[in-house]
Amino acid sequence: MSLRHTFTVARPHDDEWPAELATIPSPPKSLHYTGDIAVLAQPCVAIVGSRHPTAYGERVARDLSRALASAGACIVSGMAFGVDAIAHRAALECGGTTAAVLGAGIDTVYPRSHIALYDEIAQRGVVLSEFGAGVGTFQGCFPRRNRVIAGLCRLTIVVEAGAKSGSLITAGYAGDFSRNVAAVPGPIDSPQSAGTNQLLRDGAQVIASIDDALALAALTAHANARVPVSLGADEATVWDAVAQHAAASADEIITHTGWPASRCLAALTQLEIHGLLECSAGGVIARR
Repeated sequence: MSLRHTFTVARPHDDEWPAELATIPSPPKSLHYTGDIAVLAQPCVAIVGSRHPTAYGERVARDLSRALASAGACIVSGMAFGVDAIAHRAALECGGTTAAVLGAGIDTVYPRSHIALYDEIAQRGVVLSEFGAGVGTFQGCFPRRNRVIAGLCRLTIVVEAGAKSGSLITAGYAGDFSRNVAAVPGPIDSPQSAGTNQLLRDGAQVIASIDDALALAALTAHANARVPVSLGADEATVWDAVAQHAAASADEIITHTGWPASRCLAALTQLEIHGLLECSAGGVIARR
């Protein structure tokens, strides 16, 4: 193990104990952590999903995490492959905060390839676990982790999830804790959207835009939260429009702005030159 971190233990009666965990049934008896546990005093939003997301799922997870983190949320996830890691990294990339909840001991990085991600989260957010150093993965450890993720957060968003995904366990706990549960709709023939579409059928809130997520988290978008470089006014407006209208075409972006086609297309071209947008063969425009 190459990790070199100081591990601390928080218990329910300690000042640093996350307030949200005090309200759930059978909370953890302790939390082992490295980093700044105070970030959990921010509004916490869980972003979870498939370990094998589609390109659409990757884009949505990244955009949701950036917007929420920029608006003041601490992005909470499980540091797994796929949506979890994308959400953590996107929060860090925009200067926000993130918390990784582990299924095993605080010094056990799973998957092992996420050692660098663990280090970065510990430096700029917090890594935490119910279990102390030396505890490896075991049967049932990840559902226990999912319970803590849901318990920490006022809102759980499932981006993509299969019919038997662990993310549905997180959503189930969030519902049991009377927290907001939301899901991103996907194609009815996509295995990665089977679980999210099931959640929506069963009453989860719909995330149809970035603004939906911000409203459910009771947050307001930061004025410049979604602009990663110095852009002109037109480019910034179109950049936001692309974020708010996932999987949109150029015609749909033009309609949304209400501008002449030439003006909107010029802004889209500049964003592509900056390397911020990509256009698929089917004409779908998305952030990189």
